[in-house]
Amino acid sequence: MGRKRIILTGSEETISFGAQFTSHRILALQGDLGAGKTTFVQGLLNGLNIRDTAQSPTFTYLQIYENSLYHFDLYRLQSERDFLLLGFDEFLNAGKITVIEWPERIASLLPPDTCLIRLSHHQQNRIAEITTWGER
Repeated sequence: MGRKRIILTGSEETISFGAQFTSHRILALQGDLGAGKTTFVQGLLNGLNIRDTAQSPTFTYLQIYENSLYHFDLYRLQSERDFLLLGFDEFLNAGKITVIEWPERIASLLPPDTCLIRLSHHQQNRIAEITTWGER
């Protein structure tokens, strides 16, 4: 896949950017608080024609949208073992789109072709860096 860098000038561009990833099976999102991860997921929902509003699943680990998109936030997860004990590994192989925030918590469980998107702030814009988990 190589590395790609895109400048996003606001929430609308971040939403449009997210809508482009409907063909990816597993997406790993990295970025600080406010970097645009939930906004990206809103775009992905829009691209899938799901009318729900994206929620950050921080306190529940997992948000499921119309059984078509699984959105994990693993910030509070202590280990890969916990992920496995909770049975979440089944979602990685369910054939649906799976978005994982804080993917480094389950690093060895992610396939190398997982699409990795790092979102960050730069001045008034967001920067999206795209690569694969295996190329990180």
